[in-house]
Amino acid sequence: MDQMRRPTPDDVIAAAARLKGIVVKTPLVRSDELDRLTGAKVFVKLENLQHTGAFKYRGAYNTLSQLDRVEFSDGVIAYSTGNHGHAVSAIGKLLGIPVTVVVPSDAPANKIEKARLNGARIVLFDRTTEVREEVAARLASQGRYAVVPPGDHVDVIAGQGSVALEAFDDLGAEVIDAFVVSAGGGSLAAGTCLATQAVGSNASVWAAEPDAFDDTRKSLLSGVREKNSLAATSICDALMTLMPAELPFSINQTGLAGVLTATDAEVRAAMRFAFENFRVVLEPAAVVGLAALLSGRESRFVGKTVVVFATGGNVDAALYADVISGRDFDAVV
Repeated sequence: MDQMRRPTPDDVIAAAARLKGIVVKTPLVRSDELDRLTGAKVFVKLENLQHTGAFKYRGAYNTLSQLDRVEFSDGVIAYSTGNHGHAVSAIGKLLGIPVTVVVPSDAPANKIEKARLNGARIVLFDRTTEVREEVAARLASQGRYAVVPPGDHVDVIAGQGSVALEAFDDLGAEVIDAFVVSAGGGSLAAGTCLATQAVGSNASVWAAEPDAFDDTRKSLLSGVREKNSLAATSICDALMTLMPAELPFSINQTGLAGVLTATDAEVRAAMRFAFENFRVVLEPAAVVGLAALLSGRESRFVGKTVVVFATGGNVDAALYADVISGRDFDAVV
């Protein structure tokens, strides 16, 4: 299969069928306090309860389960800030597929260690001087490897779209007015756009990004994929991508209604809100959409039914303790 073929709504439906009984059908939760603060009826989909603690398991399984073992006899190479690599390594272990994960040297140690414990070969790179796609391509040229990127793959995008299909199944296609989806490379947002088409929904799809990594927002404005500054930093490590992935952006460019942003301080506040109201552990990248909704800037959602994805829970314990205790230096009060 051509991994850069543009996926269709039918691909998302097929992926959901393939994943049935494999992935966790994660719950939707809500609270009166969240509705009061946002003026909307907000449901939070807890993908932190997914296998490997993040939605990435969906796209990874949908891809690896279809791998041609003869053509790619040396296994797969993934590049990731953590959650994608963790998912690919876990599924590789499950299916008996050798896995190499290309990881930025400044990625959270807990995410790197989880992939290593699954038997993956870890290759570190410097995100300020090297391009992860080039590192992966160089490694792949040394054998019979399939490269499984976190975004630019038809099966990855289709698998991620199953998150939205579950929400439609639980609430009804006619009930949901909008989705708010964290965006790094953009595969989850693209899959969500395709899922809305698959069920004939009129729901709008909004990406959410850290304000220092708003490459999707800038790219939608300019019409071409824009890069983030190499000097930029964010607490949302899983969203610190250089630019939108090519294939997801080809879908998001016309499928997204727009982009919301949140500051690191607002992200910390959202992590605390999720803990205090739902008693769930969420990593920073997982709550950027919730943070944007709680910021008070988004009156467009007042009176609407909104589903926001909480995309993962793989957060460093020390960082999480500081955030929840309020010891972080720029907390929103």
